[in-house]
Amino acid sequence: MESRQKFRDLQWLLQAFETDETLNLHSISFYLSQPVSGCYQETENAININISTDCHEYFSLILIMLGPAKNTLLSLRNLEFHCVEWELQQVQNLGELLDCNLNIKQLMFRCNRFDSDCLSELSDVMKRNMTIKEVMFSESHIGTIGATFLASALKVNESLEELQIWEDSIGSKGAEELSKMIEANSTLKLLTIFDSSSITATPLLSAVLARNRALEVHVWSGESGDKSSKVVEFVPENSTLRIYRIDISGACRVACAIGLNSTVTSFDITGVRLKSRWAKEFRWVLEQNQSLKEVTLSKTSLKDKGVVYVAAGLFKNRHLERLHLDGNRFSGVGVEHLLCPLSRFSALQCQANITLRSVTFGGSRTKIGRDGLAAILLMLTTNETLTRLAIVDDQRMRPDDFFRIFKSLEKNASLRCLSLQGCKGVRGERVLQAIMETLQINPWIEDIDLARTPLHNTGKADAIYQRLGQNGKTEPEPENDLLKDMPLTEPKSCRVFFCGQEYAGKTTLCNSISQNFSSSKLPYIEQVRTLVNPIEQAVRTVGMKIRTFKDEDTKISIWNLAGQHEFYSLHDLMFPGHGSASFFLIISSLFRKPSNREPKTPMEIEEDLQYWLRFIVSNSKRAVQQCMLPNVAVVLTHYDKVNQTSQNLQATVSSIQKLRDKFNGYVDFYPTVFTVDARSSASVSKLTHHIRKTSKTVLQRVPRVYQLCNDLIQILSDWRSENYNKPAMKWKEFAELCQVKVPPLRIRSRHDNKEKIEMRRRAVATCLHHIGEVIYFDELGFLILDCEWFCGEVLSQLIKLEVRRQSSAENGFISRKELEKILRGNLQCQIPGMGSKVFENLEASDLVKMMMKLELCYEQDPSDPNSLLLIPSILEEGRGKPQKWQLSGADCLYAGRHLRCDDSSHMFLTPGFFPRLQVHLHNRIMALKNQHGATYSLEKYLISININGIHIRIELGGQLGYYIDILACSTKNLTETLRLIHQLIIPAIQSLCHGVTLIENIMRPECVQNLIPPRYRKAQFVPLQQLKQALLSVPAESMYDYQHTWDSVSDSGRTILRAGFDLARDLLSDDDFREVLHRRYHDLYNLATELQVPPETDPDEAENSLSNAVQNDKVDPTFGGIAKGVETVLQRLKIIEQEIRDLKQEIQGLRYYEHRLLIELHRKVNYLVNFNVQIEGRKVPNMFYFVRTENYSRRLVTNIISGMTALRLHMLCEYRREMHVVQDQVGCEVMHIDNMAVKCLAPYMTKFMKLVTFALKIGAHLAAGMGNLIPDLSREVAHLADSSLMHGAAGSVAAGAAGAAAMGRINGIRNRNKAGDIQQDLRSAQQWVVDFLRDRRCSTGKDIADKFGLWRVRYRDDGHIAWICRRHMAIRANEIIEVPI
Repeated sequence: MESRQKFRDLQWLLQAFETDETLNLHSISFYLSQPVSGCYQETENAININISTDCHEYFSLILIMLGPAKNTLLSLRNLEFHCVEWELQQVQNLGELLDCNLNIKQLMFRCNRFDSDCLSELSDVMKRNMTIKEVMFSESHIGTIGATFLASALKVNESLEELQIWEDSIGSKGAEELSKMIEANSTLKLLTIFDSSSITATPLLSAVLARNRALEVHVWSGESGDKSSKVVEFVPENSTLRIYRIDISGACRVACAIGLNSTVTSFDITGVRLKSRWAKEFRWVLEQNQSLKEVTLSKTSLKDKGVVYVAAGLFKNRHLERLHLDGNRFSGVGVEHLLCPLSRFSALQCQANITLRSVTFGGSRTKIGRDGLAAILLMLTTNETLTRLAIVDDQRMRPDDFFRIFKSLEKNASLRCLSLQGCKGVRGERVLQAIMETLQINPWIEDIDLARTPLHNTGKADAIYQRLGQNGKTEPEPENDLLKDMPLTEPKSCRVFFCGQEYAGKTTLCNSISQNFSSSKLPYIEQVRTLVNPIEQAVRTVGMKIRTFKDEDTKISIWNLAGQHEFYSLHDLMFPGHGSASFFLIISSLFRKPSNREPKTPMEIEEDLQYWLRFIVSNSKRAVQQCMLPNVAVVLTHYDKVNQTSQNLQATVSSIQKLRDKFNGYVDFYPTVFTVDARSSASVSKLTHHIRKTSKTVLQRVPRVYQLCNDLIQILSDWRSENYNKPAMKWKEFAELCQVKVPPLRIRSRHDNKEKIEMRRRAVATCLHHIGEVIYFDELGFLILDCEWFCGEVLSQLIKLEVRRQSSAENGFISRKELEKILRGNLQCQIPGMGSKVFENLEASDLVKMMMKLELCYEQDPSDPNSLLLIPSILEEGRGKPQKWQLSGADCLYAGRHLRCDDSSHMFLTPGFFPRLQVHLHNRIMALKNQHGATYSLEKYLISININGIHIRIELGGQLGYYIDILACSTKNLTETLRLIHQLIIPAIQSLCHGVTLIENIMRPECVQNLIPPRYRKAQFVPLQQLKQALLSVPAESMYDYQHTWDSVSDSGRTILRAGFDLARDLLSDDDFREVLHRRYHDLYNLATELQVPPETDPDEAENSLSNAVQNDKVDPTFGGIAKGVETVLQRLKIIEQEIRDLKQEIQGLRYYEHRLLIELHRKVNYLVNFNVQIEGRKVPNMFYFVRTENYSRRLVTNIISGMTALRLHMLCEYRREMHVVQDQVGCEVMHIDNMAVKCLAPYMTKFMKLVTFALKIGAHLAAGMGNLIPDLSREVAHLADSSLMHGAAGSVAAGAAGAAAMGRINGIRNRNKAGDIQQDLRSAQQWVVDFLRDRRCSTGKDIADKFGLWRVRYRDDGHIAWICRRHMAIRANEIIEVPI
């Protein structure tokens, strides 16, 4: 090492460069103008070369020699030149060196001198060199000329990544040239400039920002001998731009460059003195830039005008998240403008900027003042996005101001951090108390920074920090339901619904009752009649009205349902829900109109009452389970005009009594019928007493409500008073109200389970809805506080459209703007000076959205924001219009379904049902993925749909809407048409009529084809289930040709429809017909399902004799005589299959299952016949059965029990595929069945009988010779079908061991154990037979032939053994060889 560091002369160096291949130099440094020439190695890889003035020629020589020294200097990376005064030739030599050695990456020139020619040559070198990565000039005085040459070179060079110019002055012109280079060069990664003037930073930085270059820039300067300082810094890695010093014009230029920049996310210009001119440019930056996330303008001397420009930019900015403006000189005006885009000035206004999350302002020179404080309070109250607010070092705000700030935070749910560092006004107990109360209510605040405030300096802030820690704790949540610990109490509010037709006197009666409730304040009220102008008597009340009275501590609300027919569709929405304290008064006038004395007939009054009774019953069934029957009382008005002895009155009372009996069990009918003069307070006194008494009774019987509901009633009333009598409140406002005013519904910690607290709030809101205090629907973000306004004004506007006959509302459609205009007119309060404030707090478009959610209207095209809206309630009837199908032709198919209320005498589809169906069905169709341009048109009682080529008409029928007809015309088949009806139309209908059961009937196709009016097709339908039952009752061969007959219809002797018939297959879909077939062949279908998995082989179970027997076909299948029965069944199935060939693949699939069933039966019996051919060498037959003689006839024994006597053992002929009973077989008598016989035979008998019973089901026994033997096995079959043997692994093996293999690998593991059991069962049974025959001395072939008529033979083709009858011995002699024992 010492030898390497030894100072050597230049001759040695030249020699080493030429011959020494051991040199491994990475860096060579040249030092010229040195006292002594020579060289020495600083490190193993670096060498310094000193050249004195008199040896200057060595410098050129070394540069020349370094060029061809490729073999010795392959590792050379860096060249440094110190104190070199370059000549043109030397620069050219350097260029040649760089051209030859492509490994050199870095050049450094320190204290060098270049003339213009040298700089030009160096520029040419860099233009053609594509390997150098870094160039550094330090104190080399390249100046503007050098910068210009470098810029021209780097415009071409694509390899250089770092350029550094230190201790030089390139001037503004040089900087401009370099900025042009930056615009063209995209490979430069680092640019460092140390200039004598900071002006050079502006063009360089502007170019980098304007071109979105990922170029790290550092600019330093030391002007007028001052200490060097940084001017700008841009680091692409963290996308941060920091400007330390710049003039105003440069700042404006940089701002313009930032406008469309996408690389800077953080911009910091702290301490730079700015003016409004720059702020004006920066406004444009905020409006255009989409990458800036943080801007710091601290201590920039911005005044109000500058802040106004910044605030203006925030209105359009959608990306900035953090803004720092502390230490500036603006006042309250600037604060007001700054916070304006973050505030809302009315409930209808949207917050302009929703992306800014953090704002910092304040300082000793910032004068917030009264205007600024008001802006802060408004922002904190209305802002929904800001998470951090910092007001720092304020010297002027008072403790009262901070008290108000913290109070405003009670309603803020977004702010997480509040910093008040150095604010002198944060002091005193009142401020401390306000902070603690705010943290009690608002758990979302995570941090309050009070550093350097008087409250912190005195140590009083510790309690605040402790409370913040408690809000941040995560406590284990109890598992119990949060709703259970909410205390319940008896409700104090009851609703009375006045139901009746128009002109019944409901409003007049309500006024008289109102006077009775306040009778103590009015003397002689009993004699006072309501003064009603005769003209006003004829003016009906339009819309729903609500009157409220106080009876001690009970609140009674009378809901006067509109009696006009056009309002009936809205009544369903107002019906009380589950457990609601309410009852009904059905009011009917004894006269048709109050202006004349024409009395109503008892029938007319009965119809009036019956409508409302059915309405109440239908809605009570539709509602959630009721805790009590609806309480109903009848009131007859205009009694003063009736003659006391009127026969009509007595008949009316009798008809009401009949109604009471009819609806007994459906409603709680009050026994007394009230007859009143609605104008007389004295006449209605008893009715008033009834209302008071019934209200208390109902309140005691209904379920208790949450105690919070009673508290919230007053809280909501106070809120309305404070908010200009707003008729509705958003859910967010309700949540804020609960957070501030209702501790049990308050989120106490930011780690609380917010969903559970929200569930509590929704439960309370729902409870308020049920008791009639608000109208609330869970899917909407609103609570309607003024129910009368919503029902009587808003919803009634939809009805008034029909009355006004507006030209724009055609076929039920109206533009969104027109609907909003109509609704907006009703949002105006009639109190002078209050209207505009109400309008400011509720938007008409919100009501339109609400109505769409409630399915009171819908968009014609949901994808079009300007789509027309359909309001079903303004639809016109289509009477008088020609009714015909759009499709016509011989290939058209017609089908109809008639849905009728099951209990139409007590219930019906309420008037609100069909409008809801019109909307709901439209929404369902539009939501379909395959609707393919479905069309949807409406009339008042008609829905017309064309979807996927199927035309459907849905008609509401019946005087009280107790049925719906669905008519379809299609070119598709019947199954596809009915499938659309059953999968789309009927489910939509049933989803809207909860509690009302609809019975499906099949309509006569001719009625559908000719669109016969409903009055003529009343009897032209048949219940669907009745037709299916009829099909089940006819023989199997007649099912396909079954006909249903229709009666004729005539009107006044004119024939409307002739008598006729339709085939059942033309009335039912394939799905329905298949259902009938499945029920018909129930046992076959069950077995097919059990055996639907195809047999699979298991190579891993080669040693399993059962698997080998089935898989390798070692056992040849033989079925014998039973096969003939199977062939008979197959023939019958083929006939049926031929007859129903036009049915779809689903029904044919059943045939496939039946065919598979027969195959499985073949296979299972084959195994029973051939099981274990090695047992006793097949010395006895395998297939045996027992017979008992009863009344001179033989009956097959289906079950073996101990103690049985007088049985005979018989054997079957086992010839393959033709197994059968041997006629005149003697058999062998079994005198007694003992326990051992039962143990051996019972498993075999169970399995064999199951096989026989299934064969019985398909008629296989008829040709097997067992027809007279087999008893009625219906009970046994039912027992077997219900047994566990029919299912799982046991089911598969019950008819033989081969069933285990049929299940395959799916149940392989489970079946392996079962297979062994089956083999053991069969071995046990056959061993018993062998022993039994041996005991009876029937063990030889001759003995078996004598008793059973069977001979032992071997098949010629496969060598298997079988026992066959004499007939087969003769006819199959060429296939067998007798093998006697």
